[in-house]
Amino acid sequence: TWEKDHKRALHISRIFQDPQLGTAPDLTIAENLALAYTRKASPSLFPLNKKDYRFFREQLKLLGMDLELRMDTKIGLLSGGQRQAVSLVMEIISQPKLLLLDEHTAALDPQTSERILDVTNQFVRESGVTTMMITHNIKDALKNGDRTIVFNDGKIIHDYRGAERDELDPHDLQALYG
Repeated sequence: TWEKDHKRALHISRIFQDPQLGTAPDLTIAENLALAYTRKASPSLFPLNKKDYRFFREQLKLLGMDLELRMDTKIGLLSGGQRQAVSLVMEIISQPKLLLLDEHTAALDPQTSERILDVTNQFVRESGVTTMMITHNIKDALKNGDRTIVFNDGKIIHDYRGAERDELDPHDLQALYG
């Protein structure tokens, strides 16, 4: 594209492996969501109206973590899993054209990881947004998405899609690494 980097960046959302990245720890959940929600316009915290708060609560409720009841809690006081969940909602409400997930469940406990993946998949299905998920978890790589690209030493060693991908199991991918 010929669009300038800063303009292109408005259409790309990313969630990092480290739950501490991507949020402002001294701002509340509501304030972090407001920044994400208004980032395509001119980022601001105010004025947030009742409709915005209601929308934020609805999005947080999808997580099933009761974060919608803690809108005035500072992000820095949340656990890593809660913080990652808020990061996911922040990226979803910014309505990206491309969503980059950099091992976004790696630092989470298994139950929270599964919940975050479920919400991620629901968003991707409903929005149709192009998504790239980076993971070392082979089961997650096969369970999510419709294409699996395998790298070794920075090079693509296989690109699975369609019926070939559907027939894969984790042992097939592990065998690629000897």
